[in-house]
Amino acid sequence: MPPHPAGIASIAPPVRPGLRRFFPEKPFMQDDTSNPPQPPIALTGDRPTGALHLGHYIGSLKTRIALQQTHRQFILVADTQALTDNAHDPDKVRRNVIEVALDYLAVGIDPRRSTIAVQSGLPALAELTLFYLNFVTVARLERNPTIKDEIHARGFGRDIPAGFLCYPVAQAADITAFKADTVPVGDDQLPLIEQTNEIVRRINRQAGADVLPEASALISPTGRLPGVDGKAKMSKSQGNAIALSSSPDAIADAVRRMYTDPNHLRVSDPGTVEGNVVFTYLDAFDDEPDEVERLKAAYRAGGLGDMALKRRLEDRLQALIAPIRERRARLAREPGYVVDVLKEGTARANNVTQRTLDEVRDALGAFSFRRFVG
Repeated sequence: MPPHPAGIASIAPPVRPGLRRFFPEKPFMQDDTSNPPQPPIALTGDRPTGALHLGHYIGSLKTRIALQQTHRQFILVADTQALTDNAHDPDKVRRNVIEVALDYLAVGIDPRRSTIAVQSGLPALAELTLFYLNFVTVARLERNPTIKDEIHARGFGRDIPAGFLCYPVAQAADITAFKADTVPVGDDQLPLIEQTNEIVRRINRQAGADVLPEASALISPTGRLPGVDGKAKMSKSQGNAIALSSSPDAIADAVRRMYTDPNHLRVSDPGTVEGNVVFTYLDAFDDEPDEVERLKAAYRAGGLGDMALKRRLEDRLQALIAPIRERRARLAREPGYVVDVLKEGTARANNVTQRTLDEVRDALGAFSFRRFVG
C-alpha cells in the first residue's frame, strides 16, 4: 500500500498503516446493523467523461461534503452509464475514472466518511436493472422529460442507444441498491427520481412488502450554473466550463469571456442583472451577499463597469480553486493511493448492493440456490 500522500492530511489523516487507516474499525458508513438507528443514506455520482467543473461543485459536490457529517454516503463513478453514449470511446471513460476520483478527494470528499465506488465493479447493479426493466414500459421511458431533453441535445433522432433510453432504469438500480433515501441532484434530474419511485412502488406492490424505500431529491439552493457563454448549462463538451483543476490563466480567461449585458456598452449605461452570467456566479460564489446586492443596484443604475465586476469574480474563483488544484496535484503524484481508495470503496459497496439484490430476488420469487443450502 502506498504511504499517505504528503500535504493532504486534512483530507484523510493517518490512523494506522496501509489503506485501512482511511476506514476505522467502526466507520461512519459501516454496513452492519449492530448499532441502530442507522443514519440516512445518500447516493450520488458522476459520469467519468471529463474533469469536474464549477457546475458540479455548486450543484452537488458542496452538498456531498456537508452530507458526510449527517449521512451514510455512497458516491458512484458511473463509468457503465457513461458508456451508454460513449461506447465508441471507452478509453476516455476508463481514463477519467481516476480523474473524477482525484476531483472528489481534492474538493474534500473523505473516504473515511463517504464510500467512493466504481459502478462497473458492482455486478448487482446490472442484474437489478434487468429485474426493473420488467416494471417499466418503453413508452414511459420515452416520455421522461430528462431523457427527451438529453436525446435532443445529443442529436440521436430515432437512433437512440437502448442503454441510453433505459438509463432511468439503471439509475433506479443505483439508488435502490444502496436503499438511498436522499439523492442530491439538479432540478433537471427530478423526473428520474420520480421514475425511480414509480419502479419502487411497483416492485413493492408485486412483492407484497416494502422491500425498497422511495427516495427524495435534495436540490442545491443555488440552482443550475450556466456556462460562461450564457448557455443554460455548463458543459465539458461545449467548452463553456471552468474545471476544478483549471490553471490561474484559464480561470482568468474564462471570466474575461463571460457573457454579461450586450447592451451595457459604456460604464455609464444602465445594465441588466437578470441573465448576466457574472452576477449569477457572484450569487453562487461570493461570500458577501449584501455587497453583491449593492453592486446589482449600482449596475442597474449605471456607473459600474463589467471589468470591475469580473475582477471581483475572478478573485473569488481563484481563491476557491487554488487549494483544490494544489491538493489534486499532490494526489495525482500518488496514483496508487487513489486506486486503493476506489478498490476499498468498491468492495464495500459490492457487499451492500449484493445484499439488496438477494432481497429483491427473494421478494420477486426468483430462483436462488440459497434456498437449498442446509
